[in-house]
Parts: sequence; C-alpha cells; structure tokens
Amino acid sequence: MALIKSISGIRGTIGGQVGEGLSPLDVVKFSAAYGTWALRRHNSQKIKIVVGRDARISGEMVDKLVVGTLIGLGIDVIEIGLASTPTTEIAVTDEKAFGGIILTASHNPKQWNALKLLNEKGEFLNDMDGKEVLSIAENEDFLFADVDDLGTLTCIDDYTQKHIDHVLSLKLVDVDVIKKANFSVAIDAVNSVGGIAIPQLLKALGVNNVVELYCEPNGQFPHNPEPLPEHLTEIAKVLKSGKADVGFVVDPDVDRLAIICEDGSMFGEEYTLVACADYVLSNTPGNTVSNLSSTRALRDVTEKHKAFYQASAVGEVNVVAKMKENNAIIGGEGNGGIIYPESHYGRDALVGVALFLTHLAKTGKRTSALRAEYPNYFISKNKIQLTPEIDVDAVLVAMKEKYQHEKINDIDGVKIDFEDEWVHLRKSNTEPIIRIYSESENEENARRLAENIISDIKGIIS
Repeated sequence: MALIKSISGIRGTIGGQVGEGLSPLDVVKFSAAYGTWALRRHNSQKIKIVVGRDARISGEMVDKLVVGTLIGLGIDVIEIGLASTPTTEIAVTDEKAFGGIILTASHNPKQWNALKLLNEKGEFLNDMDGKEVLSIAENEDFLFADVDDLGTLTCIDDYTQKHIDHVLSLKLVDVDVIKKANFSVAIDAVNSVGGIAIPQLLKALGVNNVVELYCEPNGQFPHNPEPLPEHLTEIAKVLKSGKADVGFVVDPDVDRLAIICEDGSMFGEEYTLVACADYVLSNTPGNTVSNLSSTRALRDVTEKHKAFYQASAVGEVNVVAKMKENNAIIGGEGNGGIIYPESHYGRDALVGVALFLTHLAKTGKRTSALRAEYPNYFISKNKIQLTPEIDVDAVLVAMKEKYQHEKINDIDGVKIDFEDEWVHLRKSNTEPIIRIYSESENEENARRLAENIISDIKGIIS
C-alpha cells in the first residue's frame, strides 16, 4: 500500500490500514483539511467548492466521502460528476467557486486514486498553501458545522459540453478548416473520462470518421494508462493499417496528450507542445515556457519566431508561475501537457487536440511530415538509487562545481547546458534517488551523456 502527501494533493492506493493507503478515513481527513484551509482563506464565509472525478473504479466511493465531508464543514458543493482535470479547473472559475477537488490519480494504475487540490483560480495550490493543508491534516485541526449550517449539494452534468464550447470559442481553433480537411482520427481514452470528452470534441470540430479504442468510462484500464510509446502499441497498429490520419491518446484525467502519426510512428509526447506552440507563435507574438526537463525543441521553435523562451522548475504550478512572470502565450511540460492561457492556466488535452488539428489542416501535410519539420532530439530518462545516508544536495553541488564552465541552471536541481545537448539532475521528493534526464541529437548520444554523468556521480559518492 502507498500514501503520498504532497503540496498538490494526496495520492494513494485504495484499501489497507489508515495512513498506509488512501483509506476512507484518509480521504475524509484530507478533504476536511482542504475544506478548512479554503474556509480560513475566505474568512470562514459561506463558500462553494467544485468536485469532479475521473472514471476510476474507486471514484464513486471517494467522491461520496469528499462531498459529504465538505458539506459537513458547511461548504456548498458543486458536483460535476465524470469530468477531466481541465474541465474541473474551468468549472471552478465559471461557477465563481472558492476552489476545487479533482478525484484522479492521473496516469497511475487503477488501484490508485488521489485528491488534486485547486484554488479559486482553478489552479493547483502553491507551496505555501499546500503545506498549510498538510499541517491542518496532521493536527486534525478542523471544526465541523452544526446541523443548521451544513452545506448544500448542487449537481451539474453538462460541464464537458461547456468545456468543449469553451475550446471552440478560442480564436485560433478553426472548425471550418478542420471540417474541410475531412480527417480520420483514432483515439485511445484508456476507458476513462477522455472516452466522453474527446469523441464529443471531435464531433464538434467536424471530424466525422473516428476510430475509438477504449472509450467506455468504466475505469478498467486496458493497458498502463501513462501515454508512453511502449503502452500505445494497439493504436499504433490502427494507424499502420491506414485507418486514420492521426491518433490521439490521453491519460485518465485528460491533461496529457500523445499524438501518433499516420504511419504508426510516435509524434513524440515532448513534441505535442512544440507543434502547438509553433502554430500559436505563427499567429500570435509572445513568449513560451516549459520545465527544465522538457525538450530543447521548444526553445528552437520559439527563437525561430523571434520570441523568448524560459525554463521553470518541474511541476505544473511552477510552469504556470513562470508563464505569468514572463507573459508567455503558451507553455507546458514535455509529458504532452499544454497550457494555453487564452483558455486557462492548466494542462488541457482538449485544447491540444483542437490546436493541433487546426495546425495540421492549415499546413495540408501528413502528420509524419509535420513532425519532420521540427528539430529532432532524443531524451534519455535514468535514475540512480542512493542509500539514505548519502547527502543528495552535496552531490548536486559537487556536480555544479565540476561543470561550472558550462551553462548552469540550479532553480530545480542542476541542469547543465552543453552546446548541443543537456542533462538535468534533480533529487526525488519521495525516495533517495537522483533523476537524470539527458537530451541530445540522437538516442546513442543521449545515453552516452547520461552514462558519463552517472559515472561522475558514482565517483563523487565513492
């Protein structure tokens, strides 16, 4: 069993002892802590909170616990049912709510669930607010309402359509040009809420020929739900057979988007953001942001459009903060997460699908030909397991000193930028490991760079 407490939410496996997994008592405790934080943030006035969930098997059970707890605190709940993470984020602002809870463990397997916590802007909590929620939970510092002051429950079941209408209203989404292209599209929604949202979106965009894989929102994930190439073999076969012009794969809460080319090859999750940014920048002047572990191709495309790129620390809340600081018009992470402020400050696969199809239609190219237009980099992802007594911070300082003559960024671990490649070292917050991401012009060079850095680290440790 596992229970992971972080500033952005509480994630764990269902069942087991209290405190060892995401048991019903843990769900109630952390829901109460979040509700208490929200009440204090707004001076204990009457507030409302939005609750949405993905299609996990445990979702209905967790939902009832969360909703009941919030009502017990005197909070009015807006229940939107099966909904993606970005749908819930949009609902928070549309309903003028004081926060939101998304019940999803994102790309984790079906035995996991989580409470992902939003503020009144529909954005994830920052470090200070997240720590306050964890402190309230640790001290069980909550006060439930008297019977006359209990909250109310309002159910709204059309937020997916509202989200789609929101996407269609974006000025860079061109429904007419997409419809005219007469695309055939294959989708894999891993039997979660993407199976509701993506087919509806495609129909609204004028895509009439859709091949659906795993679009029944029953929570029975047919393969590992993280949209990585090794998990996407079935949809790749559909594309190879010539049944579609492009394939889209989303994770269970629909904030990550992977794209498959018409020949079954991977467009590359890192390149979802690159392609959408290229389209946005070609129509709108502005800057871009991604995290330190994302591909250099976004920087290259941004500079091609005479704009300015900056990197943030890893984590969506950090990307959003850097985007606001630098007035970025698009940003995100290399896991297929697109953040388009014209819509909202959250990763949104629906926005990604609409922007990408518009871009593809306007270029008149095949998906693989569009991918070939972008710089070709390869990222190698590795880690070193460390014993608890090793001082990881000291290791990172030593690596920074060793490569002091290269371009160094230390806002999140240590990133070393060489002329034609880079490596990013950062410690895990939950286990004694150093994550090592390296990128170069081909797989062999990326792995060589990682091996050299790993050798350096082992030398420092010994």
